[in-house]
Amino acid sequence: MLEMIGVAKRFGTNEVLRGVSLSVSRGQTVVVIGPSGSGKTTLLRCINMLEDYEAGMITVDGMPVGYALDPKTGRRQRLGERDIAAAREAIGIVFQSYNLFPHMTVLRNITAAPVRVKGEPRATAEKRARELLGMVGLSDKEHEYPASLSGGQQQRVAIARALAMEPKIMLFDEITSALDPELVGEVLAAMQQLARDGMTMVVVTHEMSFARDVADRIVFMDGGVIVEEGKPEELFSAPKTERVRQFLKRYNDRYRI
Repeated sequence: MLEMIGVAKRFGTNEVLRGVSLSVSRGQTVVVIGPSGSGKTTLLRCINMLEDYEAGMITVDGMPVGYALDPKTGRRQRLGERDIAAAREAIGIVFQSYNLFPHMTVLRNITAAPVRVKGEPRATAEKRARELLGMVGLSDKEHEYPASLSGGQQQRVAIARALAMEPKIMLFDEITSALDPELVGEVLAAMQQLARDGMTMVVVTHEMSFARDVADRIVFMDGGVIVEEGKPEELFSAPKTERVRQFLKRYNDRYRI
């Protein structure tokens, strides 16, 4: 579903991604962990072309994202904005901040993009939105405005809004980091349901219990490269590199690493 080959990104002289290659199969949940500043968020933003990238190739379900090889020269060539927008429609992304429209009800927040971008009939979009609200446990909130919701509820609305575009892959960027601890569980539960339903997901998180219990594969990043990756039980119980071993020490008591 996702293929990244040699992706590089720099901000000025700072190399944030240094030739990252990553494959995610259809229906897999891949969790990306690592210290702050390791390139995790930039990785997600490049997948969705929210950040341009200087080298490498990205495809989602076989469709190039941002760049393709010119068939005549074999050189990497930037795609047109229409092609980039079409690729983005297959990629849902949810951030730390909910970014809900404060002047719209929950239902309108979820239906706005399908109606305006995809041209769906409003009745069809609303039917789908109500199904998604049921999935995230917010069926009784469709007429509420964001200001009346808790942070966890707003984040679940943001998840439903991204799903309303029927993406092929979902990206999550530290979506529980801004929440009070008692609200984290309800958001993670919604993501666990997505995993059970077979949604392809790439999740950047510091929630190690989620990584251990839900991920098919864990990727550890540091310094703009993938240092180690593997199944949760392997990476948590017997990390192969000293860098990962050091990072996981803080969770030693919980996981007996």
